[in-house]
Amino acid sequence: MVVLLTGGAGYIGSHTCLELLTQGYDVVVVDNYCNSSPEALRRVQELSGRTLKSYELDMRDKQALKRVFEENHIGACIHFAGLKAVGESVSKPLDYYDNNLISTINLLELMVHYDVRSLVFSSSATVYGGVGEMPLSEEQSTWCHSPYGWTKFMIEQILRDTAFANQSMSVVLLRYFNPVGAHESGRIGEDPCGIPNNLVPFVTKVAIGELPRLVVYGNDYPTPDGTCRRDYIHVMDLARGHVDAIRYCDSHTGCEAINLGTGVPYSVLEIVEGFMRVNQVDVPYSIGPRRPGDVAECWASTEKAERLLGWKAKLGLEDMLRDAWRWQQMNPHGYRG
Repeated sequence: MVVLLTGGAGYIGSHTCLELLTQGYDVVVVDNYCNSSPEALRRVQELSGRTLKSYELDMRDKQALKRVFEENHIGACIHFAGLKAVGESVSKPLDYYDNNLISTINLLELMVHYDVRSLVFSSSATVYGGVGEMPLSEEQSTWCHSPYGWTKFMIEQILRDTAFANQSMSVVLLRYFNPVGAHESGRIGEDPCGIPNNLVPFVTKVAIGELPRLVVYGNDYPTPDGTCRRDYIHVMDLARGHVDAIRYCDSHTGCEAINLGTGVPYSVLEIVEGFMRVNQVDVPYSIGPRRPGDVAECWASTEKAERLLGWKAKLGLEDMLRDAWRWQQMNPHGYRG
């Protein structure tokens, strides 16, 4: 089967691309490289020993995207493409709504036209709004606090409506929690532009000396050590979940939302101290004030993923932290190095 990956050169996309190739799928990637690098795809081919086909294009250009469908016999799509910085989305909401929604609508119109019936969407736990009883199950209410989150929320609804109108379609909405780590080779990993928004890449940048110090935002939350707790998942477990979701689409129709997480929360200090212990490296940090919008705790119920996909996380926190540090050491300047 040929699987189209939109945004396939990005962090999660490149790891999923490698997993698909390793498991025998053929892969076509579209990416505009606004937050990724073609070097990631070169390394994916090197690691897998297989080739893939790639197109550099903006998915808002429907004619350019149409050419991908005309030139390839696409069997399924995994939709990663989209702007993804929460803070930036607050200052540039129209950019986020325009890019993320129009890209998705163009993709869906072409899927319907070319009778491509399987779609896995890269959604996010942000749609839960950080509130509700823990662990968060897929049946809980959804709400968002940023334009980025709302684009995920809106795209989920667009996909539900499209699947309802096209009864032969199968759509899986994968709600990620906190992806971390890298491929064990250290050849592909997370390469954020500028100062990282996420905890573990920030920790690795401090550990390697690129940033002077980590700021822990708040230590007075109602948690065991006073810092926020989150559900962290290894990116290779996440990649495997996408392949399992493609297989699920082969034999099901309709639309399902499914969490991908470990179901085990770790605090900010547990991550920092675990990183120092596992990798035998110092990470200077200080305690700062709470950051607006942060919730005390957030982790996943993973029962539905196990029941529907037969998927369960296999890699633990030490694997995540060790692999993240290996990637950083081998690629101190990311793919640009």
